[in-house]
Amino acid sequence: MTLQIEKIRAICFDIDGTLNDTDDQYVRKITPFFSAVKFLLPGKDAGKAARRLVMWIEAPGNFLLGIPDVLGLDKHLARAIDRLNKSNKRKIHNYQPIEGVIEMIEKLSGHYPLAVVSARSEETTRDFVVRNGLEKHFSVVVGSLTAEHTKPFADPILYAANAMGVLPAECLMVGDTVVDIKAGKGAGAQTVGVLCGFGEEAELLKAGADVILRSTPALMDLLKMLS
Repeated sequence: MTLQIEKIRAICFDIDGTLNDTDDQYVRKITPFFSAVKFLLPGKDAGKAARRLVMWIEAPGNFLLGIPDVLGLDKHLARAIDRLNKSNKRKIHNYQPIEGVIEMIEKLSGHYPLAVVSARSEETTRDFVVRNGLEKHFSVVVGSLTAEHTKPFADPILYAANAMGVLPAECLMVGDTVVDIKAGKGAGAQTVGVLCGFGEEAELLKAGADVILRSTPALMDLLKMLS
């Protein structure tokens, strides 16, 4: 699968694991614990289990909302996650952009309207943008309760596309998890999966990612915007 770059008129970014660092140091610290009980783990993969735990701690929205919601409970779940985020005192201090991300955003914003589309609360999503001085670069901020449904539903991408004045099919959704790719595909957008976060290449491809990148800033190379 490849991107049709000429059709891209706007870009949507997930935050955790895509723009924000995934706390690899925490993964390394807790991997030994899982190694001791890896015979109990699916695939006996201690590193994967450690990363999933950090994903739950850092991004409960992405973790929980990856579960197919056939009972129509996604809004209630998003509100619960919103309350959890507000009670998490670490959230304000956990903004460590991935190396090269700020420079990438600054350059891309001169060519495309940009949006952040996150399973975080709108408050913490905006906080990430503000604390990194990115307000002028993102024209749209979409949190877990902004649209009728949150990721993996298409609603957040549809909302962002409308706010940016483009068609959903003209958007590129960039994220590190299956829920990001499913949301993008559900909206008819093109998608890029990045491996600097919580997702793995095989599952991102299975979800329909058009392209896989090792890290988000590699998007600059993909869009041929190095100069």
